[in-house]
Amino acid sequence: MKKNRQDKLIEIIQNNVIETQDQIAECLRDAGFNVTQATVSRDIRELRLTKRATPEGQHKYVYIPDDSGMNDKYSNVLRAGFVSMDQAQNILVIRTVSGMAMAVAAALDAMEFSEIVGCIAGDDTIMAAIRTNEDVPVIMDRIRDLL
Repeated sequence: MKKNRQDKLIEIIQNNVIETQDQIAECLRDAGFNVTQATVSRDIRELRLTKRATPEGQHKYVYIPDDSGMNDKYSNVLRAGFVSMDQAQNILVIRTVSGMAMAVAAALDAMEFSEIVGCIAGDDTIMAAIRTNEDVPVIMDRIRDLL
């Protein structure tokens, strides 16, 4: 049941511009799946869906399959070095174990989050430029999920 629902979710976002979890839930219900917002949120996290800007300026959910297995390596680096994070407008400040900031920043860059424009790392601090203020909580949630 879960696999069928998640397969349908992927099909829905690949064939439509879906901007919100409510839209996903509505489409899944229309397809015969009895879902709650919590179920949709969990599926988004498990499938590692991300949002991308469309040419029309909307933000839609997209599915990018992880074929390389490299994300696990980057997640391990993130887990090994991460201490804390905080938002300063559209800047995400990440504290790391001393000497790990460059490795964690490189891992974040390699994960190719569309919301992260770039990272600058010192010894134990990373400043990540995020496209918009609204994207910062999205990235913070994704990092928490990886941890």
